[in-house]
Amino acid sequence: MGGDHGVSVVVPAAVRYLDMTDGVNLVLVGQQDALHEALAGFSSPRLSIRHASQTVAMDESPTRALRGKKDSSMRVAIDLVKEGTADACVSAGNTGALMATARFVLKMLPHIERPAIITAIPSTNGHTWVLDLGANVDCTANHLFQFAVMGSELVSVVDDLASPRVGLLNIGQEEIKGNEQVKGAHAILGQSSLNYIGYVEGDDIYTGDVDVVVTDGFVGNVALKASEGVASLVRHQLKQGFTSSLLGRLRGLVAMPVLKAFQKRMDPRRYNGASLLGLRGIVIKSHGGADVLAFTNALKIAREEVEKDIGARITYQVESQLAGGE
Repeated sequence: MGGDHGVSVVVPAAVRYLDMTDGVNLVLVGQQDALHEALAGFSSPRLSIRHASQTVAMDESPTRALRGKKDSSMRVAIDLVKEGTADACVSAGNTGALMATARFVLKMLPHIERPAIITAIPSTNGHTWVLDLGANVDCTANHLFQFAVMGSELVSVVDDLASPRVGLLNIGQEEIKGNEQVKGAHAILGQSSLNYIGYVEGDDIYTGDVDVVVTDGFVGNVALKASEGVASLVRHQLKQGFTSSLLGRLRGLVAMPVLKAFQKRMDPRRYNGASLLGLRGIVIKSHGGADVLAFTNALKIAREEVEKDIGARITYQVESQLAGGE
């Protein structure tokens, strides 16, 4: 029921995903009348509806949603994961409320103090994973280290990398640069068994020379939104350049195969679906403005994490990396 478009996107995405895949059952959680209307007669033995009488507004405070909306679609969906009825929850709703509710209901993995949001950002060699993207504005050195452990294990499984390269986002690569939290995390990571390559800068996210970039949620969210803005600017400038004159349109026709490949590679919808790491359950956050294609991709990510048993793998890695240091 959440996101900018609600059932008008989520329901068609669910139908599309069922049509394109086997072996997955979907539960649509929300106001049943609205869901039945959006389904417009579509039925499938692999699709069911769980009624929830309340919704969480996109601008609602996490505390209000947690305390006053116990029958919200968000809360009911997460409860299904808690009780084992569902293997994962996918939501385009209020990020703060989703994080607070998931943390309250599912609880944290052992030795993890805070959850972190991670997603992939396109780079020259494919993509780079970045966390945290907004769950934690203020982080300690230990929080950043925990993010690194979780991110490394996720990428190891999802991208089939034996030893993902982990970098710590900083304002420079020199040892003297950075705040105390970053310097502290740098020292801890340097003593860990992770494939830690040291400090990286903002442009390194896109070079393909690092697999996992670790930062606090404030900086990570700014980096993510800046990336989306730059991608939008590039698309706008290319479109304007190739449509502003007859010569430009002719050039556009010649360059069309390259432009289409570029557009597909940079399309943020292909990367939609951020994991909330550190929870005792799989929760995927879709962008609030996601369309059908983008939300479908978030469903794909949820299935992949379930099939690869991400939670158990992260738990094992966290135990081996963090337990001894407590």
